Amino acid sequence: MSTTAPELARAAARWLALLESGAATEGDHAGLQQWRDSNPQHEQIWQKAQLLRQRFTDLPPALAMASLDRPQPGRRTVLKRALGVAALVPAAWLISRQLPIDVWRADLHTATGERRQVPLADGSALQLNTATAVDVDLARSRLTLVDGEMALTVPGAGAMTVQTRYGQVIVSQGEVCVRQLSSNCLVSVLKGAVQVRDLRGQLVTLQGGRQARLQADGLGASTPFDVLQLDWREGVLTAQNQGLGDFLRELERYRPGVLRWDPSLEALRVTGSFQLADTERILSLLASTLALEVQSRTRYWVTLMPRKKLA
Repeated sequence: MSTTAPELARAAARWLALLESGAATEGDHAGLQQWRDSNPQHEQIWQKAQLLRQRFTDLPPALAMASLDRPQPGRRTVLKRALGVAALVPAAWLISRQLPIDVWRADLHTATGERRQVPLADGSALQLNTATAVDVDLARSRLTLVDGEMALTVPGAGAMTVQTRYGQVIVSQGEVCVRQLSSNCLVSVLKGAVQVRDLRGQLVTLQGGRQARLQADGLGASTPFDVLQLDWREGVLTAQNQGLGDFLRELERYRPGVLRWDPSLEALRVTGSFQLADTERILSLLASTLALEVQSRTRYWVTLMPRKKLA
């Protein structure tokens, strides 16, 4: 299974953030070495990450503001605080912005946690989910999904083609969501019907209310899907008796930095609709309704643990 450049960058970022947090154990160091040794690409991107971390010292605006919105008694305190924040700067922010050149050069892109609506000149409506990059070529009625997830509504004036790593999605009149993953591309048709062309040139029609995975070897079987899965378009993350582990893996797509949890929490069940604009509140709600507690080293390094029982 191949791994994309953005995924490699995020993996390197997570390892670097773990080391910089001061919470890395001997097992973590051994795990990092094993990850580096397992694939030449891993070692290559780790070396690039180290170089980038040394070369770039500018803080993201959010971090800079975090150090400016408090009383500052003196220059020494300011410097000490700035250095402290710099030491915990989310490596994922730095590396994901610098290493995947195809992502940050894209015509349209969103940061982690950001969503964006873009009306197109032909009357189509494009929406980008978190950490998404799209190239736009309206002259050829083509959108290229470089990374992430997008929703596209085409009114019917003309067809629009979505190019992915695994083939094309052709929308003449309808609404579709396309999410690019490491080994496939998930195509979900909300309205109308779309045509999907795989890398071998085979063309298949996918009807509204159905979804299928487009892979290197063709389009998989279509299945019905729950439209609530696509509530991100309204800024909502919805769960229906979902395992907490799966819910958190989806939630961490919308949070910069590192989110970890104790494996014993995986089986807890979550039901509800949560506003993605405030992921801190989502974690607080989980803590108040489930037997867990939120341990925050910084807002960019959060761990969920089982709630300690009172003696």
